[in-house]
Amino acid sequence: MRRKDREITDIAAIDTFLTEEKILRIAFYDDGDIYIVPVNYGFRRESGKCVFYFHGAKAGRKYELAGKSPYVGFETDGRFKMIEGGSACDYSANFQSVTGTGRLSLIEDTEAKRSALDCLMNHQAGEKNWEYTEKMLGAVAVFRLEAEKLSCKAK
Repeated sequence: MRRKDREITDIAAIDTFLTEEKILRIAFYDDGDIYIVPVNYGFRRESGKCVFYFHGAKAGRKYELAGKSPYVGFETDGRFKMIEGGSACDYSANFQSVTGTGRLSLIEDTEAKRSALDCLMNHQAGEKNWEYTEKMLGAVAVFRLEAEKLSCKAK
């Protein structure tokens, strides 16, 4: 990171920020093309690593690329506030962001799917212990993204 004075390394501060935000952008490499998709997510720490969960259809570009190219980039940002200046070049902004890379996998195990979906729903809706029918679980793709590199910065 070029601006070390803006780097956040405190795990609790990073986790608080990730808990506040709701959208994670996933960047896939697709044979010379970059495909970025925003997803709702849930996250938790597992063995000290940041793990994100999200869901989608069992078809389409995101699903296909997850199997083809599981190494992805990710990003979320928030806490944006414009800082006005006297001229265009004097304007600035406060913000916070988390970026990183990691490995994406598809969750197939039914109980692991339930746990991941509960994590996602708790993060998005603030509630745990949802009911998922076998039909629902069979129809949805649930993804696990384990961060291998992660950095956080704020201004």
